Amino acid sequence: MTRARALKQVIRARAAKTGERYTTARRHVLSELAKSKPSIKLVDNPAPKPVPAMSTKGGLSEAKSIEKTGHGLAYWFDVLDKFGAIEKGHTKAADHLYSDHGVPGWYCQGITVAYERARGVRVMNQRCDGVFEVNVSKMMAAKPSQLIKTLKDPRGWADGIDRDLLKALASAVKDKKSKGFITRADGQARFRYKWDDMTVQFNMYPKGPAKTSLVVQHMNFKDAASVETYRAKWKTAFAAIADLFA
Repeated sequence: MTRARALKQVIRARAAKTGERYTTARRHVLSELAKSKPSIKLVDNPAPKPVPAMSTKGGLSEAKSIEKTGHGLAYWFDVLDKFGAIEKGHTKAADHLYSDHGVPGWYCQGITVAYERARGVRVMNQRCDGVFEVNVSKMMAAKPSQLIKTLKDPRGWADGIDRDLLKALASAVKDKKSKGFITRADGQARFRYKWDDMTVQFNMYPKGPAKTSLVVQHMNFKDAASVETYRAKWKTAFAAIADLFA
């Protein structure tokens, strides 16, 4: 509603109530508006409500969303709101972006994670099932085969390393039921084992003749408080391993 139209409605309402002529009612209304704050706010266009700041850390960034999908995060968040993504869950939300909107598979996950963070249903290091995990990675000047040997025998890097970490790793390496380190034809390798009620997985990605990205994914923490504790343990261990090949 324009300012002029709103003003006319106020004047006509007064004229109908008092029996005054339109010009007389108009003079009284304008006089009252000049003396005091009007009870009806007359604006040309209501100012849009400010959009609250969104924390999407850990999900797909705004720039990458625009680059890969042609739309910013706010667009996709609106799509997911209309879909009812919070109630339907992470898997269905990501599938909706992929199947109904043509978003590339990996970016469906990134957008959905960013959405869940922005809507407050997931925090940093928390998976869609509610449990927490931590990932630590480091570039090593070694081949995957050398790292496998080093992880199997930690005597060269055990000083100052968390005792429980070393004990769990040693037990897993010796476990006859374990599948052990699995190496693919392209040189990538992985090893998965249990640490109490948690799960640990190593992944090794060759990055050249004698360089490998060593990644550990430590999963199934019950609360966020454990995340930084175990992150620190793995960073210390990886730094010690890297020193062996420096």
